Amino acid sequence: MNSKVYFEPERLRYMQLLAKQYPTVQDAGSEIIRLQAILNLPKGTEHFLSDIHGEHEAFQHILNSCSGEVKKKIGECFGDTLSTLELDDLASLIYYPVEKLAMVADTGEDADTHYRILLYRLVDLARHCSSKYTRNKVRASIPDNYADTIDELLHTRREDEDKRDYYKNIIETIIVTGQAPDVIRSLCALIKRLTVDHLHIVGDIFDRGPRADIVMDSLMNYHSVDIQWGNHDILWMGAASGSRTLVATVLSNSIRYNNLDVIETGYGISLRPLSIFANEVYKDADVHCFKVKLSGSDAEQYTEKDKLLSARMYKAITMILFKLEGQKILRRPEFGMSDRLMLDKINYENKTITIDGKTYDMEDCDFPTVDPTNPYALTPEESQVIDQLTDSFRHSEKLQRHVRFLYTKGGMYKVHNGNLLFHGCIPMTKDGQFQSFSIGGKTRTGREFLDYAEQASRKAYYDKPGSEERQFGMDFLWWLWAGRNSPIFGKDRMTTFERRFIKDESAWVEAKNPYYRFYENPEVCDMILHEFGLYGKHCHIINGHVPVKVKKGENPVKGNGKLIVIDGGFCKAYQSTSGIAGYTLIFNSRNLRMVSHQPFEGRRNAIRNNHDIENNNLIFEHMEGRIKIAQTDQGRELQAQVDDLLDLLTAYRSGVVKENS
Repeated sequence: MNSKVYFEPERLRYMQLLAKQYPTVQDAGSEIIRLQAILNLPKGTEHFLSDIHGEHEAFQHILNSCSGEVKKKIGECFGDTLSTLELDDLASLIYYPVEKLAMVADTGEDADTHYRILLYRLVDLARHCSSKYTRNKVRASIPDNYADTIDELLHTRREDEDKRDYYKNIIETIIVTGQAPDVIRSLCALIKRLTVDHLHIVGDIFDRGPRADIVMDSLMNYHSVDIQWGNHDILWMGAASGSRTLVATVLSNSIRYNNLDVIETGYGISLRPLSIFANEVYKDADVHCFKVKLSGSDAEQYTEKDKLLSARMYKAITMILFKLEGQKILRRPEFGMSDRLMLDKINYENKTITIDGKTYDMEDCDFPTVDPTNPYALTPEESQVIDQLTDSFRHSEKLQRHVRFLYTKGGMYKVHNGNLLFHGCIPMTKDGQFQSFSIGGKTRTGREFLDYAEQASRKAYYDKPGSEERQFGMDFLWWLWAGRNSPIFGKDRMTTFERRFIKDESAWVEAKNPYYRFYENPEVCDMILHEFGLYGKHCHIINGHVPVKVKKGENPVKGNGKLIVIDGGFCKAYQSTSGIAGYTLIFNSRNLRMVSHQPFEGRRNAIRNNHDIENNNLIFEHMEGRIKIAQTDQGRELQAQVDDLLDLLTAYRSGVVKENS
């Protein structure tokens, strides 16, 4: 006789709750069958990008092409039947269906014949891409308007004699009713959706490039994404939260690089208060140290008057920034940054400054708003200007929507399918140990400090306006941006002041945290992975933040394959340093593959001439066998559901829980 089945009281309560969702043995058994089938499918493809820096066109192209995965799928499906030109044209259509279909309409060619060819090819390709997914998942991925039609095409084999006319009739009806362009666009979206199952953004969506807001719009429309905050993301998060210091930092950076489209056009923030203030207060000031960076084409668009106004605005907001940073350092001694107080160390008579015991000549001491006896106090006019600008950031509906998305989908780090993702570094000491921080009233290191940093960062946005908790959160976001050895900054100091006012470049040094030396050591990489609960030969650290200097022979793979740097190199300003347009990473069920990219030649060229981003693939790690969903984080969650349902079956069959049929 079998012993009586017994469940602990809490477990029994859970079984009773589960029984409401699966009220019969048949319901529970059917779900077990479904989940077990999913567990034995191959894992979905993960796509890793980093350091996008507002380069929306290059980003969108890599997102559309899935770092070459779409073209790879096209080759698998049609490599033996289509010419190179036809393969490229099909890839370009999938990347940019709206624009490519418009070109077809403009040519005046037989559109119906063209649509017919495209529909047959796209259905075949979508079927090929859907092979490792359940029918339910594929169905859920099809745009709603044509779900029934496309589902029928995907699961009807036109080779079958009984279905040949049926299949052909569906295609012809799509064309005759004028629905072909819409169905083609839906198929293109489905193919991209099925090619990559999940997207990881390893930090730095904002700054440098022209339109980070367009990048954010794309991410918000993406089917599955997570984000690890980069230092430039933290900067905008703090500005949107209401930090005057970080608003001033955003504006100083944006004006310096003549990157105001995202401010004014993207987020609808007017800089008129700053321009009026700068033109009045800095009208006669020396601004030669504050020339705005202009590219060749940009420089031709601006008059000398425009350039002078930009320099005045740049200097005005930067002086406000230095004052606000000084106030923050004085208010938060636990940040340990008193050595970064600069305005009180200037000798205005001699035009010198003493830093760390060394005296430097100043290029500029013409500061009309600085009171040497109280250098960190804002003038009433400065307070009014920064308050107006901060209100504009806080009331930009689009910016607030984007920042809330960063908080919802983002964090300091992520552990996913054996990989540890973070943007900057795990701060370390010179002897290779985790660095400790005493911010927040307790000493923390490693993972514990990153967890604390994420909690503190959320206070800046979610705690009550005007509360001490929210103020601390905003101050902490600034520390993450510029603080000594912050995990997403990773240097001992940010020498913005020195770079503006001191010609001697020895004062500009920003020493990197020892992490960037130790990450070449496999044992140190293992120590970091173990800190985050990762063990095994297929575990990796995936890192952004620091461009890989390929032209100097630097390798993006560190620590004997334990760590991978994927600084995207999207930003054109960094490409001269790296020598390429950076890296992305593909992790499918068979291997891990690095993809190196050449600079993008523009969206127009990609559409009109089928010009793809040139890339090289490096498979640096093969799996012993094809990874199944059962071996992933998702699989472990599904297996736990199976185990619960098996217990529910036992409870039903033993009578501990009664069926409700």
